[in-house]
Amino acid sequence: MKNFYQLHKTSLLFVVVALAFYLSFAYDLVRSDFIKLIGLYAGLFYLSWNIYKIEKGNFWFLAGVALVSRFLFIGAIPNLSQDFYRFLWDGRMIVAGFNPYLYLPENLITLGTAPVSQAKLLFDGMGALNASHYTNYPPLNQLIFAIAGLLAGKSILGSVVVLRTIIIAADFGTLYFGSKLLKQLNLPTSRIFLYVLNPFIIIELTGNLHFEGVMVFLLIWSLYLLHNKKWVGSGVVFACSVLLKLVPLLLLPFFFGYFIYKRKHSNNNDLAQDSELGFQKLIGFYLIVGVTVLFGFAPILSSAFIENFIATIGLWFQKFEFNASFYYIVRWIGFQVKGYNIIETAGKALPVLVVLILMGLSFFKKNNSTQKLITSMLFGFTAYLFLSTTVHPWYLAIPLILSVFTNYKYVLVWSFTIILSYFAYSGEQFQENLWVVGLEYLLVFACLIWEVTGRKIPLFNSIE
Repeated sequence: MKNFYQLHKTSLLFVVVALAFYLSFAYDLVRSDFIKLIGLYAGLFYLSWNIYKIEKGNFWFLAGVALVSRFLFIGAIPNLSQDFYRFLWDGRMIVAGFNPYLYLPENLITLGTAPVSQAKLLFDGMGALNASHYTNYPPLNQLIFAIAGLLAGKSILGSVVVLRTIIIAADFGTLYFGSKLLKQLNLPTSRIFLYVLNPFIIIELTGNLHFEGVMVFLLIWSLYLLHNKKWVGSGVVFACSVLLKLVPLLLLPFFFGYFIYKRKHSNNNDLAQDSELGFQKLIGFYLIVGVTVLFGFAPILSSAFIENFIATIGLWFQKFEFNASFYYIVRWIGFQVKGYNIIETAGKALPVLVVLILMGLSFFKKNNSTQKLITSMLFGFTAYLFLSTTVHPWYLAIPLILSVFTNYKYVLVWSFTIILSYFAYSGEQFQENLWVVGLEYLLVFACLIWEVTGRKIPLFNSIE
C-alpha cells in the first residue's frame, strides 16, 4: 500500500480541483442553474473516477478524500432538496411532546398553534405540498430528527450539522462493513469507493441530507452479519433499516433461497462445507424482522396514525409522478386510449407487477450464496425503480451499493445520468422535459442490456 509521499501528482491535482468543485456545489449553486449544476457534477464524476483509478490501491488515501469531501458540506444549507425542513419540523414536534404523524403543518400554521421554534420559516421552506400531507418517515428516522431537535432545536444550521454528522458517520460505517464483506467475498476492497467516493452519494446524501445513507449502512451491516452466519443479529439490523426507510421490505423475499438452499459459504478465504440454514431459521429470521419492526412502531400505533400513514404512502403510487421510465410510457398509452392521466389505475397495477417480479427472482432463482443474493436484490430493486411513478435521485443509493458486490455497473451510469432529472427545476415553474428524461434512461437501458448480454464495457475494465 502506498503512503502519502508516494501518491501520484496527478491524483493530488485531481483531489484539489474536486474539493474546489464541491465547495462551489455546496455554497455557490442554486438548483435552477442547471448548466452550472450539470457542469460541476460532470466535472466531479470525471475527477473522482480518475482519482479512483489512480489510487485504488491506497485505501486510506481514498477514505481521507471521501471524508474531507463530506466535511466541506458541513456548514451548507441543502440546495437541491427542501425535504430537510420537514425533518427539522418533525424532530422539533417530537421534542415538544407532539406526535408528528397526527398533525398537518399547514393546519398548525393556520391556527397559530405550531409548538416548534422557527415554525413559519420551516413551513415556508418545506413548501405547500409537503406541509399539506402527514409525515411518512418511519420511527427510527424520526428518532434521528428528534436528536437534531434536542441538540439544536432553535437553529436551522445547527440542526443541519447534527443530521449531516449522522449521515457522514453512517457512510463510514458502510465503508467499514462493505470493505470487510468484499474481502470475505474475495472481491477487491477498493470497490467500496465506487459508492463512498461517488459524487452522487456525497451530494445527495451528505449534501442534501437524505437518510438513504443510514439505511444503506444498516443494510450492508445486516448482509455482513448474515454472511458470517449471525442471522439473529442480521434480522435485528435489517429491521432497523426498515424502521429508517420502508423500502428494504422489498428485499425480504430474497432471503428465502439463501436460507433454504444449500450454499457455499466463504469465510476468511477458506471454503467451508455446504451449509443450509433451513426453513426453521428462515421463519425465525422473518419473525425477528417482524417483531423488531412492530416494536419500533409500537409507541406511535393508533388508528389515526395507521390511517394517515397509509394514505400518505399511497400518494407516492397514485398521485405523484417524477423522473419515471416505463410508467411514462404507460401514461402516454393511457392518454391515447382513455384521453386522460391513468396514474390511479397504473399506480395500483404497477406495484402488483413489481411484486410478481420480486417473487420470481426470490423463489425461482437459487440465491444460495451471498453474491447471488445481492445480485438478485440488485435486479429486483432495479425493477421496482423502473416501474415506479416517482424516482427521486437519492432512491439510487440501494442499487448503487448492491452493484458494488456484483459485476454489473449500469447503476454507476445511472448515478451520473440521474442528474438530468434536475432539469425540471431549471425554469420559473417545475416542468419535466420528457426528452431529457428519455435520454437519462436510454443511456441506462443501453448499458444494462450491454452488460446482461455478456459484453464488456471498456470504461469499466479498470474496476477490479
